[in-house]
Amino acid sequence: MATSTFDASAADPETEAAPLRDRVVPLVAQLTVWSGAAAVLGLWWTNTNAVVGAGGWLTGGGRITGLLAGYACAVLLALMARVPLLDRGVGTDRLARWHAAGGRYAVCLALAHTLLVIWGYALTTRSGVVSETTSLVLHYPDMLKGTVAFLLLLATGIVSARAARRRMGYETWHYLHFATYVAIFLAFGHQLANGADFVGNQAAQLAWYALYLGVAALLVWYRFVVPVRRGLRHRLQVAWVRPEAPGVVSVYMTGRRLEELAAAPGQFFRWRFLAPGLWWAANPYSLSALADPRFLRITVKAVGVHSAALARLAPGTRVWAEGPYGGFTGARRTAGKALLIAGGVGITPLRTLFETLPGDVALLYRARRPENLALRGELDAIAAARGARVHYSVGEPSAYGFPFVRLTAAGLLELVPDLRERDVYVCGPPGMTEAVLRALRGAGVPGRRIHHESFAF
Repeated sequence: MATSTFDASAADPETEAAPLRDRVVPLVAQLTVWSGAAAVLGLWWTNTNAVVGAGGWLTGGGRITGLLAGYACAVLLALMARVPLLDRGVGTDRLARWHAAGGRYAVCLALAHTLLVIWGYALTTRSGVVSETTSLVLHYPDMLKGTVAFLLLLATGIVSARAARRRMGYETWHYLHFATYVAIFLAFGHQLANGADFVGNQAAQLAWYALYLGVAALLVWYRFVVPVRRGLRHRLQVAWVRPEAPGVVSVYMTGRRLEELAAAPGQFFRWRFLAPGLWWAANPYSLSALADPRFLRITVKAVGVHSAALARLAPGTRVWAEGPYGGFTGARRTAGKALLIAGGVGITPLRTLFETLPGDVALLYRARRPENLALRGELDAIAAARGARVHYSVGEPSAYGFPFVRLTAAGLLELVPDLRERDVYVCGPPGMTEAVLRALRGAGVPGRRIHHESFAF
């Protein structure tokens, strides 16, 4: 452990406030989403002259939930289009949480739409629910498309549930998520063909086309065109692979014009290695060293098929990199002092922040055993060079001769008495991250000063 006192006077008080963009962009994004939802409700209102009887109310509820479900699907795609302004202003981790919550809303709205419409039509026509379902699916235009879309959306929601995600690898989950695109494509045609608010309403149809085509343009540009253009421009390839700890390797990549990538400390790329078994998946890994005109480096732990295969990459393997992404950077800093808390391979983005964040910076790094402390030599060198503090916590109390820091409010305050005056950056496994966030809130650290990036997907 290296300990010394950093000169806090080196921090400039004028730089303590977070950039205006990081406060305004999330607010504007949320206002835009809710304004769109209000406009969708306005579409139903202007196209509804009267609601008569229980069947009419149920059918009206089905129309509203169907419109909102269609709108929610467009929002879900826009959130994951990797638009730089959203990604850096809101943060990838936060966008993922919004996307997950929106996905639950979309599935529930689609389910409510299906049930309400069938029930409402059954009451109106005085038929049974089963016969009305059969009639709707088989005799209404594009209803088969709508049915398939609903089933695909429901299946995607099931595999995205936390209990299901824990039982599958990132690659499998990512691959199954492509069914969402098929579901949304089919649902789009179903809505225009059957939606009472669209049939004969050219203005509403044009608005719906504009919404979906706009989102499609964002997806095509930022998720396909930009990565391909950058891949051709930078021509990344694997230079060498170096072991760092049991099951942990660093992959060094070289290329052309790497300085143009302008990656900030703490950001990540989605890496696609053009090797057998790896080319079809683009996985997110943070840079574990400052971006350099000569090379880029990631440090990866083998937790799945894709990550384990990186240890066997051959020099010269071509690489496509999408990014940089993420708002887990020094731009989020609100104070002149910081505490970085890493667990396991979560040290990768924090290693670059440890080297570059100005002011008084301390690092707490937890691992199961001493040999699992990846990049330890580099961390000690950074601490010595800048006069910062790094604390290693390994195993159980008194195990391996290392101090053990409990992830509680009392434990963190004992380690860093001025904890409430610091920004805290957290990166590690989900269980550790949740424990740290509870401890920080219990210690009275303001929410605006807590920044975290999750390994969960």
